Amino acid sequence: MGTEARPILPPLREVIAAHGLQASKALGQNFLLDEQLLDRIAAIPGSLKDQPAFEVGPGPGGLTRAILRAGARLVAVERDNRCLPALAELSDAFPGQLRVISGDAMQVDARAEAGEKAHIIANLPYNVGTALLIGWLSADWEPLPWWSSLTLMFQMEVAERIVAKPNGDHYGRLAVLSQWRSDARIAMKVHRSAFTPPPKVMSAVVHITPKPAPEAVQLKHLERLTAAAFGQRRKMLRQSLKGLPGALDALETVGIDPQRRAETVSVEEFVELARVIGR
Repeated sequence: MGTEARPILPPLREVIAAHGLQASKALGQNFLLDEQLLDRIAAIPGSLKDQPAFEVGPGPGGLTRAILRAGARLVAVERDNRCLPALAELSDAFPGQLRVISGDAMQVDARAEAGEKAHIIANLPYNVGTALLIGWLSADWEPLPWWSSLTLMFQMEVAERIVAKPNGDHYGRLAVLSQWRSDARIAMKVHRSAFTPPPKVMSAVVHITPKPAPEAVQLKHLERLTAAAFGQRRKMLRQSLKGLPGALDALETVGIDPQRRAETVSVEEFVELARVIGR
């Protein structure tokens, strides 16, 4: 048996020119046109053959076509109506594989649209990327979330905050939220020159896979704890946490020196503090 024939698609530059598309600064758009690079991004989650997938902000469809080539059943949400004709052409080229929703990803129920165990893969618009990530990381874990993996393009600074370890400038609330029940890594760095137009900063693709949540720990306690601790990150914990009921007692119970600062507290220690506070 030979490999399945792939549709022959025009180069992305031709698609953009044919539809008169230009990246919108207001929508935080930067288009990726290198097809080999896009195929590498689509390969990060592993095999997508017959797997459900969800994409935010496909634009002219560069990453979209890479995900479809990998065999996924894809739902893509695009709020820029200018891009819909180009995406419709992709729907025709990959029959039954692509469904495009015209709308704002912040308002779309990704779980309902994409289905259980979907792989979320996106070159996220810079202006909503972190908010979308936090929404997916805050999903119900029962014992795992509805999504299988997150493969997301961010500005390098945001990527570094997601994967940061203690005792570094990038370590903060986003690192704890990303790592307390998930594994997060930078899978690929992407030079600014790969984009049209080139952004001012470098970018990176972050890959996040969920794991069972620690027992007897509630997200709300962890969020309050990290908000207080990192809200005054240069202060000692005894100062930054004094307004949070039960926090100072929890430090003593867990055996954490109240003179430490938030940036020195590991994800595991924050989890243990949240567990104690929640009792």
